[in-house]
Formats: sequence, C-alpha cells, structure tokens
Amino acid sequence: MPHEAELLVAPSRGVFLIEVVGGLADALSGQKQVITQPEMAETEDFVGQEPHPVDDDLFKEPMKKRRRSDRDQRFRAFPSVEQSALKEYEKLESRTRRVLSNTYQKLIQSVFLDDSIPNGVKYLINRLLALIEKPSLDPIYIGLFGSTGAGKSSLINAIIQQAMFLPVSGESICTSCIVQVSSGCCEQYEAKIHLLSDQEWKEELKNLTKLLHRPEELGREEEDAWDRADAVEEAIWKLQMFYGNGAARKNYEELLRAKPKGKIPTSRVITLKAEEAGELSLKLDPYIRTQRRGWDEGSAETQIWPLIKLVEVTLPKSELIPEGVVLVDIPGTGDFNSKRDEMWRKTIDKCSVIWLISDIERVSGGRAHEDLLNESIRACQRGFCRDVALVVTKTDKLHLPEYLRERQVGSQAIQSQREAVLERNEMIKLQRNKVLKEKLKRKLPADSRVLEDSELVYTVSAQEYWQQALLTEEETEIPKLREYIRRRLLDKKRRMATKYVTEAFGLLLLTDSFSCTDNLPNEYLHVSGLRRFVEEEIQLLEKAIDQCFAHIVQPLQEGVRSARSSYRRILGACLVRSRGNQGFHQTLKAVCLKNGIYASRTLGRIDLNEAITQPIYEQIDPVFGVIFRSGKPTDGSALMPHIDAFKHSLQEKMTEIGIRNGWKYDSYKKSFLIQEISAILGGLEGHILRKKRRIYESLSTSVQNDLKPCYEEAAQITGKKACERMKDVLRRGLDQQVAEGMFERAQERMQHQFHQLKNGITEKVKGSITTMLTLASSQGDGLYKELADVKSEYKEMEKLHRSLREVAENALLRRGMQDFLLRMSPSKSGPPKT
Repeated sequence: MPHEAELLVAPSRGVFLIEVVGGLADALSGQKQVITQPEMAETEDFVGQEPHPVDDDLFKEPMKKRRRSDRDQRFRAFPSVEQSALKEYEKLESRTRRVLSNTYQKLIQSVFLDDSIPNGVKYLINRLLALIEKPSLDPIYIGLFGSTGAGKSSLINAIIQQAMFLPVSGESICTSCIVQVSSGCCEQYEAKIHLLSDQEWKEELKNLTKLLHRPEELGREEEDAWDRADAVEEAIWKLQMFYGNGAARKNYEELLRAKPKGKIPTSRVITLKAEEAGELSLKLDPYIRTQRRGWDEGSAETQIWPLIKLVEVTLPKSELIPEGVVLVDIPGTGDFNSKRDEMWRKTIDKCSVIWLISDIERVSGGRAHEDLLNESIRACQRGFCRDVALVVTKTDKLHLPEYLRERQVGSQAIQSQREAVLERNEMIKLQRNKVLKEKLKRKLPADSRVLEDSELVYTVSAQEYWQQALLTEEETEIPKLREYIRRRLLDKKRRMATKYVTEAFGLLLLTDSFSCTDNLPNEYLHVSGLRRFVEEEIQLLEKAIDQCFAHIVQPLQEGVRSARSSYRRILGACLVRSRGNQGFHQTLKAVCLKNGIYASRTLGRIDLNEAITQPIYEQIDPVFGVIFRSGKPTDGSALMPHIDAFKHSLQEKMTEIGIRNGWKYDSYKKSFLIQEISAILGGLEGHILRKKRRIYESLSTSVQNDLKPCYEEAAQITGKKACERMKDVLRRGLDQQVAEGMFERAQERMQHQFHQLKNGITEKVKGSITTMLTLASSQGDGLYKELADVKSEYKEMEKLHRSLREVAENALLRRGMQDFLLRMSPSKSGPPKT
C-alpha cells in the first residue's frame, strides 16, 4: 500500500486523493496541505469574502468554463475597443485552462492504478489543479473614504445608475457601516448582512457597560456634562436600540440575561434578494441607515442594527460597473467596537485605490479632511493602495453673487451660474491637485505611480448627474470616474492573463519533459553546479537586503529623538478640549478602555498611540516608501529590484549552462527552470506586501502595548475630578515609559520585523529553488516514468504563449485608433438644453 503521506483513499468514492501541495518545498516533504484561493492579502483581510471552494479529490472535474454569452455579458461596461481586448485575453485564458485540464486528465489516467506516485508527478498534478482553479481576476477594491455627509453613498448611487439605492439624506449620517457594492453574474439583486459574533458582541457589551458606570460622587453640573458626553450618548443609544428602554441602567450580567428586541439569526448572516434595485433598497435601508438617537421604536431590522459589521451588495450584470470591481463605502472614523474598528482599518488597507471624498464646502481645509488624507497616505505605506485621488462632491453648489464679489478683477466676464460653476471647479482642481501632489511627495517615493498621474482631483455632482439642469452628464465627471474604474480593471486583467499564460507554459514545459527518456548522463553535474551557484547568489541577496533595510536605521533614530522631545506637547494637545473637561470625561474613558483609540460617529478619530509615534513616522515615511517601491533600482535602497536582479542572475546562469554544456536534448527543462524562477520570485511580492503592514504598524503597536497598564489604570478612575486624575495617570505613565526606553523599544521592534522579513524571503527562495532543481534532476528520486503523451497540449500552449504579444499589440493599436477618433470628433461639451 502507498505511504499515507503520499496517497489517501476516499472510501465513499473509491478513488485516490493526493492532497494539494501549497508550495514547492512541500512537494518533496509529503506534508498535506489544501490549495486555497490565491490571496491579494492575508486571509483575514478579506472580511466577508467566502473562501474559494476546493475539493481535495485529485480526480475531480476541473472548473467548468463560462458560456460564451456569460463571458460577453461581463464586458458590457466597456467600450467596443476595450471589449475586444478583454475578449482576446479571456479567450487566451479560457484556451489555456482547457489545455491544462486536458493535461491534468491525461496525467490522472496514467497514474490512476499506481501504488506509488513519484514526487515530481505529484507536484505536476497539484500545480495543474491549482492553475485550473485559479480565479481569473482578484477583485479591485476601490475605497470611498470620507467624513459623514460627504456624499459617498450618493456618488456610488450615481456610478451604478440607481438614484436612491443606498440611503441618502441631508439631515444626518446615513450609512452606518462598511458597505461593499459589486456586480456579478447573478440575475437578482442580493445583499449579505454580516453580524458580530456572540463573543464579539459580549466584548462590546462589556465595554459599553463600563462606559455607562455613573460615579455616585458627581455633582449636578458634572452629572449633566456626563449625560451629554458623546461616548455616553452613543452607548445609551446602542443598548436602547438593541434591548429597549431602560437597558442603559442595567449592568453587564443583567444584559447578558436580557432578551434582544430583534431576532438574531444563528448563522450571523442575513441574506436579502430582490428582482429590482428599488425592492432590495427598501429591504436593505433599515440595516444600513443610521437611526436617529432618541428614536426607540422600529422594525426588527433596525433593532439589530448595533450588531451589523459589514454589508455586501451584489448587482446583476451591469453595463456600468464591470465584474471584478468592488466599490467600498468606508465610514470616516472607524468604530468603538474592536472588531468593527479592526475591519475598518483592514478594509482601507486592502483597497488598491482610495478615493478621498470631500464636499466642495469642506475641501479647502479642516482637521477632518486632513485626518482622512493622512489615513489615505498611510494606506499607501502599509497596505495595497497604489492610487489615491481626491473626489470633490456637490460641486454644483455655488452662491453666484458671493463668488463674483470674491473673483479676481480682470478675469473674463461670467455670463451664467453654469459658467461660474465650471470656472470654480477648474480652479479647485488646479489648486487641490498641487496641494495633494506636494503632500504625497513628502510621504511617498518620487517614482510612485500615483505621482505620475496628471489628474489627482475630480469635481463631481451626483445631483446634477440626475437632473442636468446646470451641467451636462460629462461635466458632472461621473462618466470620468467610470472610465477610471474600467482602465484599472483592464490593466489588471492584462497583467494577470499574461502571468497566467506564462506560468501555464512553464508547467507544460516540465510536463512534457517528464515524459522524455533521453537524459544526458552528466546532467546531474549541471544541476549540482546550479545548486552551488544558487547558494552563492542567495548569500549575495541576503547582503543586499541587509544594505537595503539599513537605510531605515538613521531616520528611525532621528524619529526617536524627535518623539522624545515632543511627546509631552503631543499628549497635551490630545487631552485638551476648547470647552474644558465638560463632556470629555467619558470620551477619555472610552479612549482608555480601547487602549488609546476611540472612534466616534460624530467626533474625529482619537488615537493616542499613533499621535505619540507620529514624529517617528514623519522621519521614516519617505524611506519606508522607497524600500517597498517597485521601480527600477537607483541607489540600492529598494527591495524588489534586488529580488529582480537575483532572478535575472539565475536565469542567465541557466541559459549559460544550457548553451555551454549541451542541454540540447532537454531544452524544455531549461525553459521550465527559467519560467519557474519567475513564478517563485513573482509570488514573493504578495508575501512582502502582506508583511509590510505589520512592519509599518509595529511602532504604534509597540507603544500601545507599553502604555496598556496606564490605559487600564486610568479607565478605572471614577469620582470627583476623574477627568483630571485620568489625565495625570496618562502623563505620569507616559513619562515613566519614555524614561524606560519606550521609543527605543519601538525602534528595535520595527528593526526586528525587517530582520524577520529578510529571513522569510531568503528561506522561501532557498527552499523553493532547491526543491525545483531536485524536481528537474533525473537522478535519485525516480521522478521520471512513462506518462501520457502531452506533446499536442505542449504545442498548443506554445502557440498561446506566442500569441500574448500579438494580443497586446492589437490592444495597443485599437487604443491608438480610438484616441485618434476621439481627438477628431467634435466636442460634446456645452450648456444643457433648456
């Protein structure tokens, strides 16, 4: 019988199972792993996203290809020129999957009755299955990030062409949780409402009741201030909504025994479906609209509102939003609940594009706008974000007499409200584009892609998009945002299809070579030479990474010195309120209960840990961005160019050995090795991006951990002058921690994280490439056996690989023709018809 680590028997189906090997190094170890969906980020970053289902059965039917009509429907949102390019890439990918599927079936049939399957063949079969099941496109998350009332929901409604789909109101906050909107292949409108788990709600309940513990020693004036505290009002509001009147007077144990007003599904997921957008909107509205405080009546839907953490909305096939794009409405300040606040941060970090939403009246300044901009820039540093744009909303608003009075003398005369709006919007674009670019330049590397964009600011009007009383549809710039979305998706589809076909071609090279029995006797010596070369190159790579990471040391040291000299001033500014301590006592208590962080729906986000470490971040941000950039090498300060140089060095060496020593009978194997090195090192980029977030946040996390005893002590303080006593505890605790080396420990922890990343990179590279060379060797492991003939599949795959360039050239030619026709066509701009 075969060894248990190699083969498993599924008695219920009477077939062999080979568990999918997740990495090259595991292919020889026999460790069991299950293939998972390729990740854009760590698994927990995809909140609410269902894992890609994979049956462990090696003999399962591979993924069914889409019907042609379904594939065509996916591209309805694109102009005809872009549709042609997408269809060609889709066709390439579909034919590649078919070739892989045929190869997979042939290999399965050739080993079906074998007692022992060579590791090389196992590796091939598992890699084939992984590629067959690989999603054609990871979603592009576009985060709409802005203060309450900025118009995020209105903007999404306009983009998807559904006027009142998400709740919109000028009176108060509307969207109360993170809402994701995407289009799919479904025929209906669908929403999934994810609730806090029982444990997560208990954690929040405990903090809410601690916050509502009213000190008995309060005087009348202090008691009134306590009642008016924002944190207290919000806590009372949540408990009253969930448990009914009088809930705020009960303690934690009493509330645990109390019965909620609304019915909570055991699955903690509520699914809504409807044939029409308006129908789903009505069903969804109570769940995502913020309920007014003091309003204690409502439906069962509104009564479980405090439990809602995420809403996912899927639209049917759309002519406006292509499949593969997710628009995310992100509240501006996070949430008091730890799980929701963590999700808020991770949602920002998984967005590859962030649109900073600000209405025309607040765009020129204000702390809230600056805080949101800083958070967006931090997302570029720590997360997957590559593009940031400022979207100015409600740009139809303008008081003409006031504008004309403040307008510079000598300018061309303004004839109408419309002309004034267009002129003002163009001026806003020029001004804010310059300010935003300067801000980004101070924080990001000079060659960051976002800085190359000529247009970083959009002036939109959702209201005018529907009414067109003042502006044309084009002038509202909603179509321009749709084009922005399409352009990002088309670019990503091109890159992923190219990578997919190339990786499949490399795998077919090896598959075909495994069937070859003509192996040169001195080939083992060639592979041994390659192993020695790889070991030497890995040592050089390790030194290069050390030198790259060394660039962060001096800015870290300077930042620590700056933080030591400014922490008292920064803490003092965080603890002072213009109206004194009135109403601030419970807010400060909420900050301490959450270890230095408080997110309110009405106040700005308070994060003492981030504020205290800000001087360090100001010093390291430019260098940190350079280390993790993907541009060409300049002075050795960027990480990825070193990995690219390592890749090219190995590939050149393999080509050299192949030419010099005569791999003429096994050129497939040489090509496979070159292709596989690209696949291995290409996968490192995702690993590095996932680790980047932990490294960046290590400073504030370190400070938070060191200050935790101070926060806990301050949170327990009650009685007269509690607010001042809490502040004293925080000041003394911070002084003590700084004296004991708090900032130096934060520096050490960040440097340790960099060291761990370096070790992780070198270990992954060494393990994967060593295993790859072993698989390619014909000696000692019995990897070669007589397999099914896959030469026809290889030849077809070779044609597909060659056609990649032709498809890219066709797409470029069509794009050029489209741009020429657009330039030659008459302008569509002009006043709307009356």
